[in-house]
Amino acid sequence: MAKRDYYEVLGVGKSASADEIKKAFRRKAVEHHPDKGGDETKFKEINEAYEVLKDPSKRQRYDQFGHAGVGSSAASDGGNPFAGFGGGGQEMHFDFGDLGLGDIFGSFFGGGQQQRGGRRTRRGNDMQTTIDLTFEQAVFGTEEELHLNIDDVCEHCKGTTAEPGHELKTCPTCGGSGQVVTATRTIFGNIQQASVCHECEGTGKVPEKVCSVCHGKGVKSKRQDIKLKIPAGIDDGATIRLRERGEAIARGEKGDLYVNIRVKPHKKFTREGDIILSEEHVSMVDAALGTEIDVETVDGLVTMKIPAGTQSGTDFKLSSHGVPHIRNDRRGPHIVTIVVDIPTKLSRREKQLLEELRDA
Repeated sequence: MAKRDYYEVLGVGKSASADEIKKAFRRKAVEHHPDKGGDETKFKEINEAYEVLKDPSKRQRYDQFGHAGVGSSAASDGGNPFAGFGGGGQEMHFDFGDLGLGDIFGSFFGGGQQQRGGRRTRRGNDMQTTIDLTFEQAVFGTEEELHLNIDDVCEHCKGTTAEPGHELKTCPTCGGSGQVVTATRTIFGNIQQASVCHECEGTGKVPEKVCSVCHGKGVKSKRQDIKLKIPAGIDDGATIRLRERGEAIARGEKGDLYVNIRVKPHKKFTREGDIILSEEHVSMVDAALGTEIDVETVDGLVTMKIPAGTQSGTDFKLSSHGVPHIRNDRRGPHIVTIVVDIPTKLSRREKQLLEELRDA
């Protein structure tokens, strides 16, 4: 569905002042706030429009290029399909269970036991690590190798905790129930409380003879080398989830591994969602007469025409030289802001020529 014009969303004209935009936003936000029975979709649309129009630079690009000038993720909540996972940054969670790009999801760190099909399933602890990427690696994607020491299933007992050739027997403490019940006498009578059996850790079974390698733990710390494909367009603050690549646990499921992404800043480029921003300097003569310049992009140098009479602060759009969308191959634009350099020191001849030009 095509996005509506942001001015239309807030009900103001294109010449509206910053104060008029703020008042219109507040009025619309109160009218459509979900807590007051309003439409949540419209509320997000209003927020998205305001996030762009309240910012002078974003508003200028929107007026010049439309929605393409502010990118698919330039606004908060309404414009960011990954909003709602946390605070700052691009709080995305990618499910990479097969080391390929999966669905976005919300989850939590933890371990212990989970409810599966009406019964408790033991589960190892989730693990997390952080990797640093360059600006270009985040834009185009890359492949990283992780080298981690994580508890894995004991190869000697295969995670059973029992020495090979020996069986598991019913836990004598809980009688195989996996729980122990304690009774406490209170003024209100006896209160019974069930808790996980510490002898068998809730499994109801204990080894006849514990494993001689892991000493009954069922796991051993092991170096794991993991190749991880980073998708093109990932941003700083994203999190990738690798299912069952966390800590192992005896007679249970492995936890998950969470990889936090940090992107190093670039010396020339900045990023807003799928837009790349940069500045290029030209002399006042070239700005007045027009010229062509070579612009540095993530794809290499691109020749860009500067029309005669270009003013300082003018934006030019290089389509499809920005950041790829996470969900498809389309790329945002690279927006170049022209800065016209005014000389601070002039030779006698330069000053004479400029005075002649002024008089003319």
